[in-house]
Amino acid sequence: MYPILIKIGPVTIHTYGFMMALGVAFALWFLFVQAKKYGFEASKMIDMAFYTIIVSLLGAKFVLFIGNFSYYTRNLGELFSLARTGGVFQGGLVFGILFALWYFRKHRIPTWKAADIIGPALALGHAFGRIGCFMAGCCFGRQCSLPWAVTFQNEYASNLTGISLHTPLHPTQLYESALNFLNFLVLFFILKKKKFDGQVFAFYIMNYSIIRYFVEFYRGDHSLKHYLIHNASPYLSLSFPQLFCIVGLIAGISLFLILRKRKSA
Repeated sequence: MYPILIKIGPVTIHTYGFMMALGVAFALWFLFVQAKKYGFEASKMIDMAFYTIIVSLLGAKFVLFIGNFSYYTRNLGELFSLARTGGVFQGGLVFGILFALWYFRKHRIPTWKAADIIGPALALGHAFGRIGCFMAGCCFGRQCSLPWAVTFQNEYASNLTGISLHTPLHPTQLYESALNFLNFLVLFFILKKKKFDGQVFAFYIMNYSIIRYFVEFYRGDHSLKHYLIHNASPYLSLSFPQLFCIVGLIAGISLFLILRKRKSA
């Protein structure tokens, strides 16, 4: 847990923001290289990615605000805290996809062919972002007694995120980071072997839905209002993010089947 990377006088660089920037940089680099390889105008793809990132960040924060509307209306001063958080990833993903689809249509870019190189880039950037979450202490896990449990001790980060200090917890941020790196490798392999446009992006949606669904079992930062079904056992509970994952998995499978059938036709 290392929330502040560098502090020189009034200048503070937070590790979370640095890792997010690093993830974006690697994702853009991957996108640029693959865009040139698959015959896209690289500059347009980078412009699309830049604007989509902005829209996604705003969308993620908007969904977080809506999900905690009563809290923020009672504590108006906490609205400024939205600037320090990444927001709800699924919300950012939905807003980002909608904007990207509009951009593709406007600039006459083949939607699903472009989406196939965006999927691995998303997984790569997200993997770095979750390392930032680990350093900042957000998105933390439930208490456990496993050999790889982590114990956080930073008071500054605890005041920002509410993480329990001096308590062994599941390193859920690292679980998701490792699985996203694995997802990137799987998607990159599929990209080289794909049979139809949209195949890679469909697998991105399916893979991430499965990843997030199972990581949710070990999350410890959710309050009761984040659950559709709450039980003493996390394995018998269903959080709203898990519900979104089920919807995402169904959407990914449907997209795969529709695009494959279209290719066959």
